[in-house]
Amino acid sequence: MRKNKVVLLFFVFLLLVSTFAGQTAQALEGEERYRLSKVLVLSRHNLRSPTKGGSRIVNSLTPHSWFHWTAGPGELSMKGAQLETIMGQYFRQWLESEGLIGANYVPEIGEMRFYANSYQRTIATARYFSSGMLPIANIRVERHFELNESDPVFLPSPPETLSDEFRARTAKEIEALGGIRGIGKRLESDAALIAEIIDFKDSEYAQKKGMTSFTADDLSFDIDTMRLTGSLRVAGRASDALSLQYYEANGEEETPQAAFGHTLTFKQWQGITRVKDMGINAYFYLPTMSGHFARPLLAVMRDEMAEDGRIFTFLCGHDVNLATVLPALGVEEYTLQDTIEERTPIGAKLVIEKRINEDGESYGSLKLVYQSAKQMQSREPLSLEHPPTIVPLQLKGLQANEDGLYSFDEIVRRFNEAIAAADEVA
Repeated sequence: MRKNKVVLLFFVFLLLVSTFAGQTAQALEGEERYRLSKVLVLSRHNLRSPTKGGSRIVNSLTPHSWFHWTAGPGELSMKGAQLETIMGQYFRQWLESEGLIGANYVPEIGEMRFYANSYQRTIATARYFSSGMLPIANIRVERHFELNESDPVFLPSPPETLSDEFRARTAKEIEALGGIRGIGKRLESDAALIAEIIDFKDSEYAQKKGMTSFTADDLSFDIDTMRLTGSLRVAGRASDALSLQYYEANGEEETPQAAFGHTLTFKQWQGITRVKDMGINAYFYLPTMSGHFARPLLAVMRDEMAEDGRIFTFLCGHDVNLATVLPALGVEEYTLQDTIEERTPIGAKLVIEKRINEDGESYGSLKLVYQSAKQMQSREPLSLEHPPTIVPLQLKGLQANEDGLYSFDEIVRRFNEAIAAADEVA
């Protein structure tokens, strides 16, 4: 009887091995059918210090001392530079394995483009990424404005005159979310946790303003400036600084220091981060506003995909760029793992690939690529064997083929449709 069990287990083992080998061979065969010919990356900048305006408020929100930032207000931190270099090194390994570039690659003129918003943190992110990906190429990062002057491609201003249709659609979309205060009410418990962690009631700000907590009751939205105001907006400043401290911590043993001695669960850190991302996350459900803010960047991305001879494009902006481009393109709902952000992790990259099959037909895919919270805290090296988190993205209304790829023409058509939709209500 025992001998029969051993024989049975042996045959089960052989079946599993043969099945796995068959699946692996099939996957490799599928990869061989498509040659990588072009990559476009839309990146959020990496870790920064609190922004200039925010840092003045942040310092008054708690009696405690914040992390000693390694960069000026709003600039890429030392750790952010290291993390972006690591990500660039991973992309180098990936692109070499795909045969798009060779070892110690130096691109010819026009083959690659690195274009960033004109802030220090975005320019520096692009530069550190390029140094990791192309260490001997001495890449020039393109910018069109003076340092720390906003480029409207990445941060367009609200339209000078809002059309009646724009106002009506935006109001309807906000109402569908429960109104501005309805959005805020869902974050009050997270804001209360923030107030407890930073001892807000004992802060200079609380004593000066005569307040001890954060509430959604005074939350408002000005459609002309497209800005939120209210105490939850102030809580967002503290949320931003806390999440930055979380990532600056070097592993789990230092994480309590990021919360001023409080030991928090990963879920609680996610709740803290939701407060600062209140507006960013709302963009995913506000297609009219998303389309407006995404429109200039969508046009640049579309043109880059059509540029002859271009094999790699790196565009570096902000969380708002990912938060508007993704819904404008009609990306299906997605779930992120191992990050405290729900939608747009720090340093995250939208990666659009163009691949050519054996018959010369063009296909494409969209992915969100980011370092996990643990990888960021510990500065873990990345490799093909130890990659960052890669989340495949699906496009509403488009049918992928058996290999999970879309016709590249359909992807380009989706860009054109998103641009046209934004123009209709401008």
